[in-house]
Amino acid sequence: MKHIEQNRLGDMGEHYATTWLWDNGYEVFKNSGCTGAIDLIARDNEGNIILIDVKTDTTDNKRGIRRQKNCRTREQIRMGVQLLRFNPETRKLVFVEHRT
Repeated sequence: MKHIEQNRLGDMGEHYATTWLWDNGYEVFKNSGCTGAIDLIARDNEGNIILIDVKTDTTDNKRGIRRQKNCRTREQIRMGVQLLRFNPETRKLVFVEHRT
């Protein structure tokens, strides 16, 4: 995959996450700022609200190691934020299963 700036890669992850959530029956609301504990708010057809932080996998080009971000901040844990991981090479998304 060609080199893409980190912020563009993050934007791409959020775009794919939004369309993936739409395809799975969610209404999606985006954070209007570029910082914060939440990227997206999703609402399913039963009215359940999910607070989402999209994490885009990255590759360490020097070592060829794929890095996956599966950790939430204390604030995100307190708020019940779910991480949604995006792999930019495959365009796949998966919710991270958090320990309780």
